Amino acid sequence: MRDSTLLAWRTSPTRLREDAAAESDLARAGYRDRLLTELAQNAADAAARAEVPGELSVQLDGRVLSVSNTGTPLDEPGVQALVALRASNKSGTTVGRYGVGFTAVLSVSDEVELRSTSGSVLFSGERTRSELRELDGADPGADVPALRLAWPTENRPAAGAASEVVLTLREDVDGELLLAYMAREAPDLLLELPALVSITVGDKQFRRRERPLDSGLTEVAIGDDRWWQYESGRARWLVPVRDGVVSPVTEDVLRAPTRSDEELSIPAILVADIAMQPDRRRILPGASTAELASGYAQFVAAVPPEQRLSLVPVPAFARSEVDSALRDHLVTELREQPWLPTVGGTNKAPVRASVVPGLTEELAELLTEIVDGLVVPDLSGPRWAPALAAVDAHRLGLARLTELLSGIERTPSWWQRLYAALEPLAVDALAAEELASIPVPLSDGRTVTGPRTVLLGHDIDGVLGVDWTRLVHPDAAHPLLSRLGAKTATAVDLLSDPALRAEIEDLDPDDAAAAEELSTAVLALAGRVDPGTLPSWLGQLPLPDADGELRGADELLLPGAPLADVLVDDSPFTCVDAAFAERVGEDALRAVGVGWGFTVLRTELPTGPDHDLDDEDRWWDTLDDDPDEIGAVRDLDLVDEDRWPQALTMLARDPSTRPLLADRAGYTAWWLRHNAELDRQVLGLLRDPADETFAGLLDPVEHPESAVFTAALAPSTVDSPELAQLLLDRLADPDREPSPAVIARAHSLLAAAAAAHLLDLEELHLPEHVRGLTGALVDPGDALVLDAPWLAAAVPRERLVVGSLDTAEALADLLDLPLASAAIRGTVTGSGRESSWDREPAAVLAFAALGRDLPHGPVVVHPRLTVKLTGAVDTEIAVPWWVDEQGTPHCSESWAEGTWGAAGAV
Repeated sequence: MRDSTLLAWRTSPTRLREDAAAESDLARAGYRDRLLTELAQNAADAAARAEVPGELSVQLDGRVLSVSNTGTPLDEPGVQALVALRASNKSGTTVGRYGVGFTAVLSVSDEVELRSTSGSVLFSGERTRSELRELDGADPGADVPALRLAWPTENRPAAGAASEVVLTLREDVDGELLLAYMAREAPDLLLELPALVSITVGDKQFRRRERPLDSGLTEVAIGDDRWWQYESGRARWLVPVRDGVVSPVTEDVLRAPTRSDEELSIPAILVADIAMQPDRRRILPGASTAELASGYAQFVAAVPPEQRLSLVPVPAFARSEVDSALRDHLVTELREQPWLPTVGGTNKAPVRASVVPGLTEELAELLTEIVDGLVVPDLSGPRWAPALAAVDAHRLGLARLTELLSGIERTPSWWQRLYAALEPLAVDALAAEELASIPVPLSDGRTVTGPRTVLLGHDIDGVLGVDWTRLVHPDAAHPLLSRLGAKTATAVDLLSDPALRAEIEDLDPDDAAAAEELSTAVLALAGRVDPGTLPSWLGQLPLPDADGELRGADELLLPGAPLADVLVDDSPFTCVDAAFAERVGEDALRAVGVGWGFTVLRTELPTGPDHDLDDEDRWWDTLDDDPDEIGAVRDLDLVDEDRWPQALTMLARDPSTRPLLADRAGYTAWWLRHNAELDRQVLGLLRDPADETFAGLLDPVEHPESAVFTAALAPSTVDSPELAQLLLDRLADPDREPSPAVIARAHSLLAAAAAAHLLDLEELHLPEHVRGLTGALVDPGDALVLDAPWLAAAVPRERLVVGSLDTAEALADLLDLPLASAAIRGTVTGSGRESSWDREPAAVLAFAALGRDLPHGPVVVHPRLTVKLTGAVDTEIAVPWWVDEQGTPHCSESWAEGTWGAAGAV
């Protein structure tokens, strides 16, 4: 072979230069960094032909690098292939096919010995150059084709090896760095070349172990590293695994079967059987990558369900044309094949699956029968959204999910579980809007669309049959409905709904079944409210009486009701059915108006006296403005007049009626003031024992709860003609002994009422006598109304009728008496000393002691002040002070006796 090659070079110098250039190009370009790769491929082929586990060993001894392997030894065709450029003797099932890979040895050495158990050969650059010097005109240029000429040697491979390549490294090659580089390559080569089971580099050994898994995958282990492998047709797929979890590859190269320069960005390592260019760096133009993708879906399906989406190529910039084409083929494969795990345990093709973003286990369980092909919760989070979108899995938004829920029939508790499962997904206003049409079951059995029109009951669990409003079934109630627009309603809110009032009013009185159904719902709610908080029109609710007839709740009494003991014998009340009362509960019946004690009527924003209250028109006329709310005790007119002591006790002790007794302007206190009697006296003409205003004139009320209903008793003013008439009569009653202070106060308050036009004087009956200041009864012809303070010393006190000086004229009109100033004329007799108040030390002292301001102006001081009286009193008397007709004050020098009093009066 060597002679024939030399002959060819001798006869064709061009051939020599072509061989030299080709070998140089392969060594420096195509195979510049593939020394171990190419030798490992040869070792793998040798092991495969011998059908033995392939082992490769690399050792460095000084400047000599030895690479030995097991398998089939070198044979004659093998030597022919090595020396004949691009003429491989390997079959199509082996790795190397072009016979050029061995040129990689020239990247580090010019002296190459190939030792084999069947014989050994040497390739030498120096000997080749020596041979060429003997050829006339042979000039290969800078490099000689060292691998074209082989010389036999007697050396044999290392023990246990079938072949060994021995390389004498060139001076520019660092052996230790080369060995370290080969150690880094070893794991990849064991993955790429399954015929090899171990590679030893120096003192480091890398061994490949395989273990089949139940999933159909093969676990490949090299040292502490693990990969899951799947073989499909012309491709082997591997993905790194750490602690049982796949770790997708982010960037790699196509391996055919060893590393090429075709960069990839797919999530798994691809070892492919595909046509490559001679230097095995690029695929041949026109080579199909579509076949490589076939079976990738099965590989993904063999991975644990929760890890599968990590093997989906998500949209990204392709790293090469091959990468772009391969990504497209893989995505197409994944779209159409069943590998995506769905709820229920089956795999679906992504185009036939639906994903609910954020799906939880609870929500998945509820939606299993509603959504076919629902992607499992573990793969429905935002982390996997790009991968699911890449394979066209249908995204099921909340709006579409709401549409699918429309029309389905489920129990209220199922809906409650659904709302709870959906709550974590309602993260913003947009999500809430998408859920706006979700079905909601109601307490009356209906199901409506959307929470915005429904009410959520507050503290009314278990109440059903509320059909006058859209009340959410208690078993379906959930806070999510509030976030979606549902309003919260208490039992009071529901029982105050005008729709309920209309339903009660429209109820057929002969339809006992409808009445029972409605009353059951109403009473179930009423049992949850505080007394006195419900509208009075609930008293129209039809309930069965003791005879089985339907009557309004406010026409019924509870069995044993104390109200029955204070009503007149012919009252319209009857007893509610005892068995019915026991079944629904006393509290609920009392709340809707069934009597136990007195019933309270409550109405907001009343517009007139139209509430069927006794004497309501008269009371309404006493109001200045329409009240914002009416709270009134009903049926007071039905109390037996002899049973008012018990009735007042009931009113005072009932929490619902007690506050109404304190509202003097309210209906209840007004009615009691004018109609209720104790000891045959109307309450409004009896006084509170603690009120001394009219002591001795009005009798104090005698009742243990009188402090509660003081607003129903006589006031501390005169506010009615009835009270005024009684006071006039009592003032003239010889059996009454009011104190002078009470007499003066009564006269003052009567005069104030007259001055304010609260009394019609024409309708009042004046008694035969009037009461003087001393308490004596005086004939009206002798009595005088005090209207000037200095006259108090001039008129006998038993004739003097005293009230307030400011309203003396009104008092005189009321009692038809003369004013003292009009009936008496007084003239100062004698002369005095003209002075002024500020010049009189005694006056200054007196006013200072009284805490009053000192008057300004003149004063006439008399040693002894006397006045001549004419008219109703005819006499001359000494007085401490006087004001004459010109308005000049006079006083006596006797300050100790008179001036103090004068100072107080002034």
